[in-house]
Amino acid sequence: MSSSSPSSTHLLLVPSYNTGPKLTAVIAEALHHWQPVLVVIDGSTDGSEKPLLELAAREPGLTVLVQPRNAGKGAAVLAGLIAAREQGFTHALAMDADGQHPAALIPEFMEISRQNPDAMVLGQPVFGPEVPKERLYGRKLSVGLVHLATLGSEIADPLYGFRVYPVQPLLDVLEVRRTARRYDFDAEAAVRLFWAGVRPINRPAPVRYFTREEGGISHFHYVRDNIILTGMHTRLITEMLFRRWPAIIRHRSRRRRQDEDPAESEAASLTPPVR
Repeated sequence: MSSSSPSSTHLLLVPSYNTGPKLTAVIAEALHHWQPVLVVIDGSTDGSEKPLLELAAREPGLTVLVQPRNAGKGAAVLAGLIAAREQGFTHALAMDADGQHPAALIPEFMEISRQNPDAMVLGQPVFGPEVPKERLYGRKLSVGLVHLATLGSEIADPLYGFRVYPVQPLLDVLEVRRTARRYDFDAEAAVRLFWAGVRPINRPAPVRYFTREEGGISHFHYVRDNIILTGMHTRLITEMLFRRWPAIIRHRSRRRRQDEDPAESEAASLTPPVR
C-alpha cells in the first residue's frame, strides 16, 4: 500500500462499468501510489465489483460506491465528486479503470494540484504505436473544436480522462446541467471550468491501448457517442459565440496579470464561477 498517509484533500476517483478482471488489479496498483481511492461502480453487470468489495473490506484506503444502474461515465464521476464533497475533499483525480492511465504518475499530478489549488491539472496523452488510427484522427478534430470553443489552445487535450479537478468549481458548472453525463464529460468539464476561470495546467502522461486478447474493453459506441460528441461541440461553440467570449477574454487577461503579479491570485480566487 502507499507509504504516505492518506490525503485529507485529494481523492483518487475511478469510475467503472463492466471493466472485467482488470479492475481489481488497477485499483490495487493505484492504492500503492495514493490513498484514499473511491471507485464508482456504474451499474456493472459483469460481477467485477465483487472482488473489489472484498478488497475494500480489508483496505481502509478504498471505498466502493455501487450505483444501481448504468448512467454513463460522466454521471459516475459526478456521483463520486458529490461523495467527495460530502467527505470534505477539495480535489479529485479522475482515472480510468481499464489500466490505460499511468498510476505511477498519480503522486506527481496530485502534487501539482496541491501547489496550484485553483487549477485543473490535465493529462496530455503520449500515445504508443498500438493506438488505433481512427482514435487519433477523431481526437485531433475534438482538440480543434475545443480550441475554437475556448478561443485558444490552453487546453492541450480535452478527451484524456487522467486529470485533477477542483471538486466544488466542477460541481458548480455541471450539477445544474443534464449534459456531460456520458463520454462528453471530459471535454465539457474542461471547457466549462475554463470558462469559469479555472486555469488549466497540462502535463504529459502515457496512455496504453489494450487489445481484446490483453483484456482491453471499450464501451465507446462509435455512432451513438460520436453523435453525442458532435452535439456537445456544437452546443459549446454556439454558447461561446453568443455568451462566453467576453468571459474568456476577461479570464485570460486576469491570468496574464497574475503571471506578472502573483499577488493578484488570492483576490482572483474569490471570484464566483460562471455557470
